[in-house]
Amino acid sequence: MKSLRRIMQKEVWSPYLAGVILGLVGILAVLISDSLLGASGPFENLAGMIGKKAAPQVFDNLYFNFVMPPSIGWSSFLLVGVFFGGMLGAASSRTLQWGKKGSANSDEQWKRILGPQTWKRWSIGFIGAIVLEYAAGISGGCTSGLAISGGMLLAPAAFLFIAGMFASGIVTAMVIYGRRY
Repeated sequence: MKSLRRIMQKEVWSPYLAGVILGLVGILAVLISDSLLGASGPFENLAGMIGKKAAPQVFDNLYFNFVMPPSIGWSSFLLVGVFFGGMLGAASSRTLQWGKKGSANSDEQWKRILGPQTWKRWSIGFIGAIVLEYAAGISGGCTSGLAISGGMLLAPAAFLFIAGMFASGIVTAMVIYGRRY
């Protein structure tokens, strides 16, 4: 029990242990909910719910009627659990800095490369999230849905997505950080 508590309190876990736990969570998700892990779908479902209220004629299409119908389902609760699980993990490792002065922009590499402005970090993060969500929609899933769940199923699209994700991450880091990385 003491060793489990010590593992839970570490800031960085072994990638092998984390991978085994993620695999078990993926299997449990299928057994318990008959659903695969995925995090981009709930955002599209929520967008559909808002869109159907704001502009029903625009959102009355094949995609929002059949592919991603507006709803709050299992994956929406999964996202809530991921958020609070992350908070719990940060709290247990004593790295949670919610509301502490400087916590929103404490990364030294960020400050050195792009300056200390918090608005820049939030703006780039927000734009990056929009691009990622759009890409997830056109590629058939996000990192968790396509790469992890698709990888569990040995789907070829998952491995193409993973290769593209790593390649684009390398290119993006080179563009943003250049030789200063």
